[in-house]
Order: sequence, then C-alpha cells, then structure tokens
Amino acid sequence: MSQPTADVHRLGGGVPPTAAEVDRIAAAADPVVRNLRITHCYHELSRALADRTGGSANWCTFAVWASKQVGQTIRQEDLARTLERLLESSPEASSAVALAVGGLRRAVPRKALDDAAGLVRRVVVATARLDAVSDASARGNLKVFAEIAREFARFLAASDGPGSAGPGFDGPGSDRPGSDAGAAADERRIAAFLDSLRPGEPPEGQRYLKQAFARYHRAMTAEDPKSRAELLLLANVEIGLHEQTRLQPEIAAALEAPVVDPRELERRLLDLVLPDNRVLRWLRLAFLTVLGRRNPVRAAVERLADHARALARRAVTAHLMALALPGGELLDLGDDLPARFPPLLAELSDPELLELLKTVDPTPDSLLGTAARDWSDLPDRMHYIADMFRCHAQRGDLLDPPFTGEQVEDLVNGRLPTGRL
Repeated sequence: MSQPTADVHRLGGGVPPTAAEVDRIAAAADPVVRNLRITHCYHELSRALADRTGGSANWCTFAVWASKQVGQTIRQEDLARTLERLLESSPEASSAVALAVGGLRRAVPRKALDDAAGLVRRVVVATARLDAVSDASARGNLKVFAEIAREFARFLAASDGPGSAGPGFDGPGSDRPGSDAGAAADERRIAAFLDSLRPGEPPEGQRYLKQAFARYHRAMTAEDPKSRAELLLLANVEIGLHEQTRLQPEIAAALEAPVVDPRELERRLLDLVLPDNRVLRWLRLAFLTVLGRRNPVRAAVERLADHARALARRAVTAHLMALALPGGELLDLGDDLPARFPPLLAELSDPELLELLKTVDPTPDSLLGTAARDWSDLPDRMHYIADMFRCHAQRGDLLDPPFTGEQVEDLVNGRLPTGRL
C-alpha cells in the first residue's frame, strides 16, 4: 500500500479536499484502497457543500453511498457466494450440474468426487470472470471521481459562500465573505471556474456540470428554502445525468463481463479428476476422446455454461442494482422507490427543473414505475436516480460519515481498515 498522505485524514470537517488531493487519491494504484479513499473524500466534499447550502443533500452526498456500495463489487464481497447460491437454487442449473457430475463420473469412474455438485459449482464460479466485473466497477468509480470530485474541489475553493471558514477581516474593502468586495471577488472566481468547464454534451462536454455548479452557487445565497431545495435538486439531477452518461461503457462492461467459456469450464473440471502430469493428462484426454467418454462431459458442460452465464449476469445485476443507505436500509433498484417526496419538493415550480424532469422522469410526481428493469439502459437508470434524489434530498443521515473514526485512522496509517466497509 502507498504511504499515507494528509488528504485522507479529515475527521472533523474543516477545509474541504483540494483538487491536488483528489488527484493524489485518483493516482492510488490499489483499487480497493482507492475506492475507500474516494468514498471518504466524497463525504468531505458533501459536508463542505452542505454546510454552505443549508444542510441538504448534494450530488456528492449520494456519491458517498454509491461509491461505498460499488466497493463491495470491487472487493467481490458476496458476489461469488451469490452466484454459487443461484447455481444451487436454480432447478435448471442444478440439473445441469448433476449432468456434469454424471459425465465426470462416467469419464473417470474410479476417481472419487466428494461433494461433487459443490465442487462443480465452485469451478463454475471460478470460470465466470468475476475479476472482470470488479475491474469494470473500479474503472467506473475512478472515472467519475477523477472528473467530478475534482470539479467539486475546484468549485469549493473558488467559492466563499455562507458558512465557509475562509480568512478575512471586517473593514472597508474587505474580501471577507459577506462584504461587498468579498461578494464581487466570489462572483469573479465562480465565473472563472464556470468558464473553465468544457462546453458541449456529455460524455466529453461538461455543459451539465457548468449549469449545476452555477445552481449550487445560487443555492448558497438563496433565502427561500423551497427555491434553494429546487436549485439543489436540479443541480443534482444535472450532474447525475452527466455522470451516468459517462459511466455507460463501464456499466455495460460490468454486466457483460461474466462469460463462462464451455471449453475453459471443461478444462478446469477435467483438471480436477485427471493426473497432474501434463503428458499423462494429455494422453488420458486423448484416450477418453477415443472411447467417447469425453462427449457426455462436453455436452453437460455446454448446457451448464449456458445456465451459468445467465445466472452470473443476474448476480452481477443484483449487486449493481442495490444501494445500501445509512441505518441498514437497502434499496433494490429493481423495485419502485419505497419513499415519498419531502414537503419542500412535493410540488415543483422551477421551470428549468420541470423541463429537465420531462426528459428523465416519464412518471412526473409519482414513484410508480421508478423500478429499473435494465440497469444498462441509461433512461431506465436516470428515471430511478432522479426520483431518488428528490425523495432523499432532505434526509439528514445521508451526511453521516461512511466509515468509523478508527477505519479512517487505518487509511491514514496505510492499513486496510477492519470491520464492515
């Protein structure tokens, strides 16, 4: 693990992460440790912006819990066990496993196969390329963080909005936040920041980011709570649309990664029951082929591979379409949102927000039909995400830290934290 750096250790708020600190986290080589640091950095950015916008959730707030969830996929926690359980519980897969076991026993009748079905299932899991799912998830986690978190850090550095801890003093010509000169300087910095963002549509253009950060800035000084809530929701959805467009290749890659190659599966299964010596194994395979004993194994393995591919995609989809929130709540993104709109967002009036929601929310002012049927489908994802942002916009516990103080200390000291991550 790389040496610890000061950018990891922010237990008590204070100055938010800088763009340089985001860059250092993004450069970490270990995808597991990098994900943990990304998640913690999102929390710091989330709290810094929430402190300036009345304590409501912003895009980074939701990114904390999404990044924490994707960390499970990166670490492959429970993914292999989920696939093995599906192989065991599916009648079609169980039948295919039994045929594979029968084929192996016919090919090598004198070879003991204790717990043969369990052995075959474990070989299937080992062949399912779950590492590729982890890699695609890690790439997506890094891709979004390296771009969007960096822009949040730059935005916060450019802004001296209400609640900031920037230095200053009272008096004529002061640049302290709240003074006329300070407000003018703030506007100049924000304008320069917004001008630095690329024009055009995602995935390469940053039009949505530019619009969103302008709204966050307006929300910092908005006096009406409802206007502020709608500005924040609009900004969150705009960044979400940019993020999900950028993530499309990685999401598709993760879902398509589990490929159970029948030839690879057959080779691994026969390796279990044939001699370790390569020459003897080759001779035995040739002999089995001549006798016709290899054909039942091959036919059974091809059938098993077909079922395993479908179940592996189902297992990966279940992991990608789940979101753990504070308090042990687990959202199944394949179900309609079990929530309601908060009072400030029950009825929307901001014309730009209403216009954007027309493009991403086919069931306006309703949570019916929010369930995502195909997570690889961008409009399907955005429908759920937009309503999730709206439902949980005022939820205070989303601002809670994702890790304990002890776990953060472990990260600071270059150790992989213990306990539930």
